[in-house]
Amino acid sequence: MRRTRVLAVWGAAALAVAAAGPAGATGVPEADLAYHGSAMLTGDRVDIWFTPRNHGPSAVPGASVQLSWSVPLADRLELPAGCARTGERELVCGTGPLAADGIGEQIRLGVTLRDRPTEVSVELDTVWSGGTVDHNRANDRERLLVLATGDPYSF
Repeated sequence: MRRTRVLAVWGAAALAVAAAGPAGATGVPEADLAYHGSAMLTGDRVDIWFTPRNHGPSAVPGASVQLSWSVPLADRLELPAGCARTGERELVCGTGPLAADGIGEQIRLGVTLRDRPTEVSVELDTVWSGGTVDHNRANDRERLLVLATGDPYSF
């Protein structure tokens, strides 16, 4: 009876890994996440919009991207569904599912800053990748300097 349970557990684990898609040498599904978008600073407001992309080879059931700001955010923010404030200068947003070699839904934020700076830097970083491993972390970490010109700055 014990041997049957062990085989059943191993079989279920093998099916779960196979369903997740191609796996690397560690047996963990691999994905390559990236973010591309723009940000604009006008007065005390930063508008930022970006699109998550998964270069594959495995699908990602959902990931979380952290946005860190160089200046404090206003005490009260209105954030879209899927985004939450995690600190004085940090937000986290979910990407939703990302197909292998697929593009996700665009994430649009309008945040108010505590002051009216002449510039602000924003860092984006994947903090959870849905159980996949990303061996190319260079393209899912972005740092952007946005000047208070009202012009969009791309990343």
